[in-house]
Amino acid sequence: QVQLVESGGGLVQAGGSLRLSCAVSGGTFSMYAMSWLRQSPGNEREFVAAIRWNGENDYADSMKGRFTISRDNAKNTVYLQMNSLKPEDTAVYYCAARILALSRSYQAYNYWGQGTQVTVSS
Repeated sequence: QVQLVESGGGLVQAGGSLRLSCAVSGGTFSMYAMSWLRQSPGNEREFVAAIRWNGENDYADSMKGRFTISRDNAKNTVYLQMNSLKPEDTAVYYCAARILALSRSYQAYNYWGQGTQVTVSS
């Protein structure tokens, strides 16, 4: 059974930074494409960034240059460094996994964490 556990969310002022972590247990971590997605009230789950085992990555256009996704295959952990945060980044951030290929579609992901709240105040 694959389990994903996010941490690192919280309250931050606009312009600040946060680093989210997602620890993965079960399965073979290197096989998984890992993604961060987010959801705010009244909105669909939105793609943020994704990364394959070899570091190949993809970002939503609005996050490029502000967010950085990385992974440590030895620690079975994926990270999301978020800089220059804006109030519109406020959402629950989810870590998700799927086999091998990157995807921007939340429906493509098989495994999900419970989410971590990020709140950016103006």
